[in-house]
Amino acid sequence: MNDLLTFAISVFTGFFAIMNPISNMPIFLTLTEGADKETKQRINLKAVLVAFIIVTTFVLVGNYIFDLFGITIPAFKITGGILIFFVGFEMLQSKKSNIKRLKTVNYDENIAISPLAIPILAGPGTIVTATNFVANTTSYLNIAVIIVVFALMCFLNYLAFSMSEFIAKKIGDNVISVIGKLMGLIIAIIGTSMIIQGLKLTFDVLN
Repeated sequence: MNDLLTFAISVFTGFFAIMNPISNMPIFLTLTEGADKETKQRINLKAVLVAFIIVTTFVLVGNYIFDLFGITIPAFKITGGILIFFVGFEMLQSKKSNIKRLKTVNYDENIAISPLAIPILAGPGTIVTATNFVANTTSYLNIAVIIVVFALMCFLNYLAFSMSEFIAKKIGDNVISVIGKLMGLIIAIIGTSMIIQGLKLTFDVLN
């Protein structure tokens, strides 16, 4: 029982470091700027559900998917890193990406899938973290723990996104703007780190 609790805490810590709900709030506010409350909630719910489905799929059959399509971890990290860097860079520039722009009349709720669900919530870091935990265990109980803990993280992100506007009003737009730019910088750095890790893994394989 103690081993299972230790494993659960380890999984939670790993996912929380990647999917920090607090740091994701400014991202959600930036991406849904101008949308009404109902639209934001639909985007919020869709994003966490899609993220949960994606990561759960990789937990259950991730290794088979990688083998089927010939996807390597280095390639996955490099591609994901580029996507994450792109989102972070545009947040720093206070621009809206074409892949996540909300139209002035008809809001494009596909931002719930990209970039919110992937790569923000269920990005390369999250998926690789999940598959690493699975690779290190053969217990179906441990796999169930990974899925339950990830569901908890999705719920925490859902709550954070739901309360993001309220929190923003309490602390002010200027603070949110600064936090948003800092998060953009951090996301860009995370993306760069993933690219570097992918390149290192590639050269290690070649050598």
